[in-house]
Amino acid sequence: MKKNKVIFWVATVIILLWEGVMPLATMLFAPEYVNAGTKPLGYPDYFAYVLIICKVLGTFTIAYPKMPVKLKEWAYAGLTFSLIFAFISHACVDKNIAYMLMPLAVLGILAVSYLYNNKIQHNG
Repeated sequence: MKKNKVIFWVATVIILLWEGVMPLATMLFAPEYVNAGTKPLGYPDYFAYVLIICKVLGTFTIAYPKMPVKLKEWAYAGLTFSLIFAFISHACVDKNIAYMLMPLAVLGILAVSYLYNNKIQHNG
């Protein structure tokens, strides 16, 4: 049981830092770089701000232990869609293999967090 919690928290902290803290820090302390990842893909400037807010809310929901399970499911789903569409956007627009693989790597870590969250919930 302890092993499951450790794996869950390691994966979740990585997601929290990568998808929540880093974008929020960029928005607060380096706003000139907020749309550095979305602008080259053709998205409007406001899209980056909306995406950051949703990522921060989603990662907080996943990391906060007392959140309702239904809400966590929605947060996992939202982050999953975000990462899948990031992969698709990079595959269609810039075709840079590194930019295409990064969302898939983060998606893998998110999947580990999700799977171990379910193990913890079902095993007490």
